[in-house]
Amino acid sequence: MKRVVLAKLGLDGHDVGVRLIGKLLADAGFEVVYLGKRVATATIVQVAVQEDADAVGLSCLSGGLGHFATLTVEGLRRAGSDVPVLAGGIDEPAEIDRMMTAGVHRHFGPGASMTEIVTAFEEATATRCPSEP
Repeated sequence: MKRVVLAKLGLDGHDVGVRLIGKLLADAGFEVVYLGKRVATATIVQVAVQEDADAVGLSCLSGGLGHFATLTVEGLRRAGSDVPVLAGGIDEPAEIDRMMTAGVHRHFGPGASMTEIVTAFEEATATRCPSEP
């Protein structure tokens, strides 16, 4: 079973969307580890490595997504993990560009469909779990 770690970053307390994504991913056959709100990037990295995650999903609507997502990717790489990181939320275009350049696999902004997000997680984990349906 594919395992995904989901977390809210920064000071953002709006977690309805990420919890909905977690439910949809679980319905699609993923094991979901939801870390909650205001999670430090070091914690996300530690849990992703410990849980042998197949993907990490980050959410932030209060700004700072690019900064925190970049820190998460960098932390994972330092830990020897190439797990794909998918991010959803709002930030300045330059910050979105920065996180994508740093190695974030996909970014979803306002208006992204739930189907599109689940499909992106399926695609991101397909090469990590080739025997999974």
